[in-house]
Amino acid sequence: MTFRFIRIVFIIVFLLGIFQLWAQFGKITEIKSSGSKIIDYQEVGLYSGKGNLLAIQPYLYPSDYANEATFYTKLSGYLIQAKSKGLLNKKTIVVFPEYTGTWLVACDEKASVYTTPSVAKAMEMVILTHPFTFFRNFIVAPVADKAKYAVFRMKGAEMASIYERVFSKMAKEFKITIVAGSIVLPEPSISKDGHLQAGKGNLYNITGVFGPTGKIMKPLVVKAFPINEEKHFTSSGKVEDSPVFQTSAGRLGVLICADSWYPAAYKALQNKHAEIIAIPSFSASENSWATKWKGYNGAATPTDVDKTDIGKITEADAWLKYSMGGHAAKSGITKGINVFLRGQLWDLGSDGSTIYMEQDSVAKKSKIIEGASLINLWL
Repeated sequence: MTFRFIRIVFIIVFLLGIFQLWAQFGKITEIKSSGSKIIDYQEVGLYSGKGNLLAIQPYLYPSDYANEATFYTKLSGYLIQAKSKGLLNKKTIVVFPEYTGTWLVACDEKASVYTTPSVAKAMEMVILTHPFTFFRNFIVAPVADKAKYAVFRMKGAEMASIYERVFSKMAKEFKITIVAGSIVLPEPSISKDGHLQAGKGNLYNITGVFGPTGKIMKPLVVKAFPINEEKHFTSSGKVEDSPVFQTSAGRLGVLICADSWYPAAYKALQNKHAEIIAIPSFSASENSWATKWKGYNGAATPTDVDKTDIGKITEADAWLKYSMGGHAAKSGITKGINVFLRGQLWDLGSDGSTIYMEQDSVAKKSKIIEGASLINLWL
């Protein structure tokens, strides 16, 4: 072994050591929760002893995903307030929005990830902190957006574990059923011993439903109709596999966001005798609900849609007409709730308000607010 070779090895080891120090330096070990203040609270219907659908519209910030503790503290804070209002009982079904768990991809990273204003720059920092793992996943990415795929695949196991622990703990602690928003994971599944696990294949946008014992219920809900922006990195589930869960409040169907716009999804729920429905959703960009509706995104427009509405009605009116309100009652579903993710998550933007459906089958929406809300629908 020559002296020159030894020197090169020494330099490489030294540089790797410097990199490891940089990667660990600046990571947040302790951070306070941004708080779980409720801005709006509304009750629909009257208590009958049959249970309730409780939509929690959180208002989230990047720092809420800094670590498992901040994530749990933020979300459980809303449940503490719901309990104080008498809204939690053994027949309560709590519904969180789409993507609530997805931003766990930023968990346990450098402080700059949570302070940069751009989600692209935040993800660049995540990549720079894990370059070798990122590269290994990037070169095997089976999708167009290889970078996004690689980030979610390399963080998938950690994300799945935190997601399960947090929602399992809350369901068990408050003795309720939780529709845990959604999370993007590689080839997710429930193991033989009943735990959520991430695999090594395609990415899917999934929802876990947790029972009052804290156990995740089989099967996972998989988004069947991803929109165009999601198709670059996530895969589609089978609409006929849309599950219905037996809960103490009735037979619960769950559809993730855009799935609630398609008759085939409701047909699947009807075949499995769903009685109530929960829809976790996310509308990107600020004030998008006030803009003119651009039509269906990601799949063919169903034949029962009035195409003259495209470019004529608002996005908000389209949600009321063509989502749960236009399909659920025809499928034998009597009540439902649709909750949207809000917050200041980098530069993503968000809009929307909770939509609920009572016995009269008319979908109604709560007022749009810049903050967190609780909308409770008594069954």
